[in-house]
Amino acid sequence: MDGGFSGVDFFKTVIDWFAIVVEVVLRPQGAKGFVLLPRRWVVERTYGWLHWCRRLNVDYERLPESSETLIHIAMIRIMLRRLA
Repeated sequence: MDGGFSGVDFFKTVIDWFAIVVEVVLRPQGAKGFVLLPRRWVVERTYGWLHWCRRLNVDYERLPESSETLIHIAMIRIMLRRLA
């Protein structure tokens, strides 16, 4: 999320619908240059894995459900390759 984002309604909706807590990690105020943010690398690494699937590089699907299904298939493929 963007550092200027202050969507209280967003957080309330996520908590109400999904029963999870969203934590916003902001950049330290006095920092200059590259700063490693905690746990952000996990999300970026996962996106990197998903982009190995050519179909997910460009959004060809008409329905969001189709895109979601392809993401599930890609993650299943990644997990199966790690088990083998």
